[in-house]
Amino acid sequence: MTGFFPQLLEHLPSVFFLLYLLTVIFIAVLIVLENRSPLKTISWVLVLVLLPVAGMIFYLFFGQEYRKKKMFSRKGLGDLEKLRKLTQDQLDLLPRNYEGFSDAVYRKRHLIKLMLSNSNALLTDDNEVKILKNGEQAFPAMFQAMEKARHHIHVEFYIIENDTVGNQLRDLLIRKAREGVEVRVIFDDVGSWQLPKKYIRSLEQAGVRIDCFMKVRFPMLTSRVNYRNHRKIIVVDGEVAFVGGLNIADRYLHGARKLGSWRDTHLMLKGGAATGLQVIFMADWFFVSKEILKGRKYFRYLTHGEGKLVQIVASGPDSDWESIGQAYFSAIASARERVFIATPYLIPTTEIANAMKVAALGGIDVRILLPQKSDAITPKWSTDSYVGELLEAGVKIYLYQPGFMHSKLIVVDGVFSSVGTANFDFRSLETNFEVNAMIYDEVVATELERQFFQDLGQSREILLDDWRKRHWSAKAKESFARLLSPVL
Repeated sequence: MTGFFPQLLEHLPSVFFLLYLLTVIFIAVLIVLENRSPLKTISWVLVLVLLPVAGMIFYLFFGQEYRKKKMFSRKGLGDLEKLRKLTQDQLDLLPRNYEGFSDAVYRKRHLIKLMLSNSNALLTDDNEVKILKNGEQAFPAMFQAMEKARHHIHVEFYIIENDTVGNQLRDLLIRKAREGVEVRVIFDDVGSWQLPKKYIRSLEQAGVRIDCFMKVRFPMLTSRVNYRNHRKIIVVDGEVAFVGGLNIADRYLHGARKLGSWRDTHLMLKGGAATGLQVIFMADWFFVSKEILKGRKYFRYLTHGEGKLVQIVASGPDSDWESIGQAYFSAIASARERVFIATPYLIPTTEIANAMKVAALGGIDVRILLPQKSDAITPKWSTDSYVGELLEAGVKIYLYQPGFMHSKLIVVDGVFSSVGTANFDFRSLETNFEVNAMIYDEVVATELERQFFQDLGQSREILLDDWRKRHWSAKAKESFARLLSPVL
């Protein structure tokens, strides 16, 4: 017996190593059996090999696939069932309604049908669409609309911070709640991890219903944890709504010290599109609170009108299809003349990257606007890893100089536009909860193109010859980041 413990201690490292090795093999097998894309599978196995201990922790926090587990249940939401019925009716009747489309919109009818099919995105034709450039235009419009609320205010943001803009929102919501307006707020528990409990309590004490999306125990350690609610939605009285790239924080108005000014695009929507955003908020509210919001008071009557054609498209781990990613791919692949894209991160899926290259090789004018500086270094390296192959295909890429380009938009052929929360990266297109407005209107597209070219005037074009001359160390970092791109 006296020799047992010394022998045990002698072999303990080997026992631990064997257990660890078996655990890594088990996780690697799980990854393979999940039938992910080969690129994503290889990326996770590479993480486990290069970073054995950290890689296992990263996988447990960030890598588990929940799409098929339906972690975001929408059962019991009668309004969503009604919406599905309406979208099916639209699909059945769509061929009869083509005659009301302009020739330009008619050529994009496949996009309308795609988003009716993959996300139950109701097509509404009675909308007013106002483009809000940067926080200077967006925040006053949002706060003014909420000040006029008579019945309810629904707010959903990835980031809410306890600063000047955040306090302005808090004070407004407290005031409206005390006036008897129903106020509900959803914030993402990771994106808003710095939001103090005092801020939340002050809202609750005034009668505001506030809840966080997917609470995590260790936000400081899981700031990139799957799966986050990246949506930015405001709905007022079911009649006016906002969606776009802006969160609630001072930097979205005044810029950031290391990044410079903040360039963003937001939308104000009136009409049936507000109903689309309302439905998405209600589904998210049901998820965080288990409260089902019912009643005509939350919706305006859907009418036919002479307004803009808009579909509101949501995607996330709960979706049957990667709806926004499919929309981006189809819009680019079917372009006839031009494709203009602005995004803070360019880490596209293989399908979208190929669509960009094929379009450019076929003579389509494809231009992409990126930030000169990034707020995240590894995604920046990964973005750079795609630049060379896109330039070689004829895609024109520009770097925005004055500050951080945070807009998430695409304009195709001067008629189809998408503005919302989804970046052109794996995380937005496959992992996060996102929402975009898909607009079929030449006037809106023309204005977005005008602003796009204004931004190009303040940007530097990347030339292929110059790009090829960059230092070998930059190429090495980009190649390594590229391998990790599906898990960033």
